[in-house]
Amino acid sequence: MLNRLEYRLNHSLERRFPEQRLFLRSDTETRFIRLRPITQVIGLAGGTLALAWTIIATAIILMDSIGAGSARDQSVRQQALYEERLNALSTDRDLRAEEAASAQGRFNVALTQVSEMQERLLASEDRRRELETGIEVVQDTLRRTMKERDQALAEAERMTLALSEQSGGTTEMGRIRDAFATLEFLTDALGLTAEERDTILAEANAARDEVQFLIDEKRLVEQRNDLIFAKLEEAVTISMEPLDDMFREAGMSPEDLLESVRAGYSGQGGPLLPLTVSTSGGSLSAEELRANAILNGLDQMNMYRIAAFKLPFSMPVKDSFRWTSGFGYRKDPKGFGNRMHEGTDMAGASGTPIYATADGVVSYAAWDSGYGWLVKIRHDFGIETRYAHLGQLRVEAGQRVSRGDRIGDMGSSGRSTGNHLHYEVRLDGTAVNPMTFIKAANNVF
Repeated sequence: MLNRLEYRLNHSLERRFPEQRLFLRSDTETRFIRLRPITQVIGLAGGTLALAWTIIATAIILMDSIGAGSARDQSVRQQALYEERLNALSTDRDLRAEEAASAQGRFNVALTQVSEMQERLLASEDRRRELETGIEVVQDTLRRTMKERDQALAEAERMTLALSEQSGGTTEMGRIRDAFATLEFLTDALGLTAEERDTILAEANAARDEVQFLIDEKRLVEQRNDLIFAKLEEAVTISMEPLDDMFREAGMSPEDLLESVRAGYSGQGGPLLPLTVSTSGGSLSAEELRANAILNGLDQMNMYRIAAFKLPFSMPVKDSFRWTSGFGYRKDPKGFGNRMHEGTDMAGASGTPIYATADGVVSYAAWDSGYGWLVKIRHDFGIETRYAHLGQLRVEAGQRVSRGDRIGDMGSSGRSTGNHLHYEVRLDGTAVNPMTFIKAANNVF
């Protein structure tokens, strides 16, 4: 049955593939090999499959190399844009900080000037009150003198009449001379009193003019201070909003972070204290309240800065790399079904430097089964970062590191299919998406 089927198949193929003979000649004899039609078809099919497989494999390799090249170029461009934006934001942040520091210096100078002007104003006001009191005293003295003058005139007239009665009216000229002498005395006294009054009035007017000048100057200083306050408040607001967005996008409560940082603050200088200008226990002025609000904002910015360096808002790889696998469930590269991938992978050249993404303490630096060479860093607020599949370790357990310190080199140790960094972020022991922190930092850094 099989021979018959083979014969029919050869017979049907013989029209297109006639039987061929391959002769093999040696020194002593000549042999040949018969190539039946079915054998030719099988050989042609095998050759066609081999050629097709070669073409497909070559195309796959070319497409992979082109894709890798474009991905690398795209990563380089993204890295350059990221660094350019980082530099621009850093420059803008430094400029805002310099403007805030300059404005704070001008504000301190303005406060000193206002204090001096207030002292001068109070002194002028006291002097004006003293002059007004002196004028009232002079006026009282003048009224008393005029009253005494009237009494003296009446007494002189009475005495003149009495003397006239005693002398029989022969001293009329003497009475007239006495009256003129009395009038001259009173006129001199009144002139002196009037001159003293005019002097005091002139001093009072000068004091009023000086008080008005000080009031106008104080108004100008208040307007200048209001402009300084407005610029400071704008600078604080512009600097605070990106920080608030960064922490909230990372899933962190800014209020809880500030409370934790203040509770554990041990840096030099301490937080900025509010103004306490008044020593009499009275309420603060509107300017002092605004100044305290600005100082509170600057203190909050300082606490945010400290918290930002304690959280993983930096990139662990700064050289060129490509993203290969993200956070979440994925197909296991070793062929063991779907598994949870608790980090993100960044592929690059062997030996690429790996950096700490935040301040902290190295809690583990050794070999760990599937992780290979692994570094764990413990940060504040219950956060831990992991750097796996390293080719070389550059830190030890118990060592304190800062953001940007080199902790190892990229490799392919452990359960890995190529050179890459497996980067994890854990909050209270639970793995979270590292891209949450990396993307949140794009608002500030």
